[in-house]
Amino acid sequence: MTMEMQTAAPGIWGEPRSKTVTWYDPVAAAQTGLALSGLEYMRAMASGQLPPAPIVSLLGGAAAMSVAEGEVGFTCVPDESVYNPIGLVHGGLVCTMLDSAIGCAFHTTLPPGIGYTSIEIKINYLRPVRADTGEIRVRGWVTKPGRRVGFGEGEVRDGEGKLLASASSSLLVLSN
Repeated sequence: MTMEMQTAAPGIWGEPRSKTVTWYDPVAAAQTGLALSGLEYMRAMASGQLPPAPIVSLLGGAAAMSVAEGEVGFTCVPDESVYNPIGLVHGGLVCTMLDSAIGCAFHTTLPPGIGYTSIEIKINYLRPVRADTGEIRVRGWVTKPGRRVGFGEGEVRDGEGKLLASASSSLLVLSN
C-alpha cells in the first residue's frame, strides 16, 4: 500500500463496524454432556437447557435447531463480518457450519461419555453466499454410524430452498 493510499484510505473505507460476541463456558457444558447420550446432549442444547457452543455465537448461527437421531439442522444469518476479500461470505463459514451439522448429527448416535472429531470433510460450493442472502439452513445427517469411524453428509440451503453447498465427511469416535 502506498503512502498516498494509507492517507486516503480511512475516508474511502467508510465508518468502522464492530460486532460483539457473547458466549458461555464451553467446558461446563461439555462436562455436563459427558453424562448424557449424544442425542440427549444435542436436545438439551436445542431446548436451551445447555448453552450452544461458542462458535455458534461467533458465526451468527443456531437461531433454530432441530435434533433427531442421526440428523441435526440449524440456521445461520451470515453478515459482512465474515466476508472474504472479494465481497462474499467466506467459504470457511459455510464449511464450519457443515462440519458442525454433520458432527452434531453423528454425535446423536453416540452413547454417554463418547465424543468424536472430524477426520475429513469435502465441500461442494454451488452458489455464492452474501449478507443479503439472509438466513441459511444447514442440515447434517448420518449415512453410516460406526464404533470407530462414521460417515455423514450435509447441505446448506437459502430461504428459497436453493442448494448453496453440500458436503460429505468422515468422523472418528473418541473414547474417554
